[in-house]
Amino acid sequence: MSSINSIGLATGMSSFAGGTAALNSATMQKENGEFDALLQSLNAKKDSNNNSTLSSSQIQSSRLNGDYTSGFEGAFTSEADKTAALIGAAANSGAGAYGNVTIDKTSKLYEQALELESYFVKIMLNSMKATLSSNTIYGEKSYATGMYEDMLYDELATQMTKSSNLGIADQIYLELV
Repeated sequence: MSSINSIGLATGMSSFAGGTAALNSATMQKENGEFDALLQSLNAKKDSNNNSTLSSSQIQSSRLNGDYTSGFEGAFTSEADKTAALIGAAANSGAGAYGNVTIDKTSKLYEQALELESYFVKIMLNSMKATLSSNTIYGEKSYATGMYEDMLYDELATQMTKSSNLGIADQIYLELV
């Protein structure tokens, strides 16, 4: 009796695994079709010299598929963010160095300034990480551990930039406007 139950269980498991494989195959075919359509639309937007006529304003997002950090896109969306006061280092940079200025935190320029500030914070975090011992609680550090730690520090830098109010992004934004 138990052999009949185990055969039924094995048959059920194999059909479940086959269903997963079919779902993965269908998903892959859909993604390949979307990618081919994207390539065709990009090729259609070329001039007679085979140069792309796609401009940067036509790009919807600076994020790539597979990006693992949260990023800054859409971080500021309220009306108050369009006329925000300076914060952090920009606000404390001397008696009215920038005057009575407001910044538009909803703009793409400010988003890119946040990316640069996040990069500076990541450099600081990597310098701090370099002072730590290379041994982990799991033994020697492997390539995968290093990769995931790097991903962790990228996300920590992003979150610190969003919440710390350093003001470096504000200063960058004001210099570029």
